[in-house]
Amino acid sequence: MDILIDILAILAGFGLLIWSADHFVTGASATARNLGVSPLVIGLTIVGFGTSAPEILVASFAAYGGNPGLAVGNALGSNITNIALVLGATALLIPLGVHSDILKREYPLLLLATLLATFCLAIDNHLGWIDGLIFSIALLAIMSLVVHKALKYRDHDPIEAGYAQEIPQHMPMKKALLILLMGIIVLLISSRLLVWGAINVATTLGISDLIIGLTIVAIGTSLPELAASIISARKGEHDIALGNVIGSNMFNTLGVLGVTGLIKPAELAEGVLTRDLPLMFILTILMFIMAFGFRGHGTINRFEGATLLAIFIGYEILLYFNATA
Repeated sequence: MDILIDILAILAGFGLLIWSADHFVTGASATARNLGVSPLVIGLTIVGFGTSAPEILVASFAAYGGNPGLAVGNALGSNITNIALVLGATALLIPLGVHSDILKREYPLLLLATLLATFCLAIDNHLGWIDGLIFSIALLAIMSLVVHKALKYRDHDPIEAGYAQEIPQHMPMKKALLILLMGIIVLLISSRLLVWGAINVATTLGISDLIIGLTIVAIGTSLPELAASIISARKGEHDIALGNVIGSNMFNTLGVLGVTGLIKPAELAEGVLTRDLPLMFILTILMFIMAFGFRGHGTINRFEGATLLAIFIGYEILLYFNATA
């Protein structure tokens, strides 16, 4: 009976998390637009942060509650899920053509963030407050650079029109602020509910917090990215679909790990350096190769999407056997 309550808490947390993340992005975007912020800046910052808000809050609650393994698993697992499941499923349904110069400039930055995280974690098998501080500063620097470059080349980039269509145009300020406040409040409640249920399930089944974070929590908190990417791809906004994943992974790598390190420094659980971090790094490079377009516009085709999905399924099977062992 207790585990049933915990599972219901996880499901309710996921549902409320998706609802609140969507409302947070809508309210924040409309508020920023009413204040005169350009759609391009809103898309690259608020939308990117909003789709990663569930991971950041879940990691914060998990780390504060003394479960940093769940937080680290959520960060790495969400990145793996975003590329292998979200991009894989989206490209399998609708091949993704990449035309945005802004996105091409973001690839190297994401790769740089991944290299930084890999180096800092591998050097001592520890996520400490210095690592958290480095990651947080790096995230602010990278986002500032992305926005600066985007505004510099905005007249030549097709992604701005896509962002302009996605952001509410005529929402009154009071309504925008109310939606934003509701989104924040429910985000906090649902994140706490999800972490509570996930920790209880892990304890009951004797599974490590890391495995729970890599699987159930990572997949659940990546559902907003999956929905947003498929919807954007069906509308023909392929650059936004890919941009959602790149932005989310940037925030996960530097933001989620940064918050975790600052709140609860801890040794990394077994498997992080030998299994999860290498796979995240390999998938980041694969995404770069598939989407960059070295001889023109890049495309992630259906075969490549199926390959990414196969990697995701294989990884989940591996985690299952590791958990049962």
